[in-house]
Amino acid sequence: MTASRHSSSRPARSARPVRLAAGLVGLVFLVVAVLGFVPGVTTGVDDMAFAGHESGAELFGVFQVSVLHNVVHLLFGVAGVVLSRTAATARAFLVGGGLVYLVLWLYGLLVDLDGDANFVPFDTADNWLHLGLGAAMVLLGFVLGGRRSRPAGR
Repeated sequence: MTASRHSSSRPARSARPVRLAAGLVGLVFLVVAVLGFVPGVTTGVDDMAFAGHESGAELFGVFQVSVLHNVVHLLFGVAGVVLSRTAATARAFLVGGGLVYLVLWLYGLLVDLDGDANFVPFDTADNWLHLGLGAAMVLLGFVLGGRRSRPAGR
């Protein structure tokens, strides 16, 4: 009886790190989204545009932000918190979200930062952050998410 209780608690215990990581990443996105609108934490709030590279606002005086940029962080944060409820969805958030941020990093490298295609907006600091964030999320998803179950016989 004791052995079955321990074996049934193992999946819950092993799922906890990936769920915690996804929830924490989601919370960080939520905090960043709110801070993106806070004067003092974000410089040039009065010059914040809805979207585009013309936005004069910078989170921590470093990362160019816009209303759209902050809304994207808000949505990513909500997704992280909601998807942290199960190990499978937490892993999907971390790996999938990390891949999205790696694509954003590539986009930021390829787009003219002063052109109309830079609609979010991105700057060099954002590009480095997207690379680090994307890599960290994918790594967390794979390391903490463990292996997926394979059908018997494979």
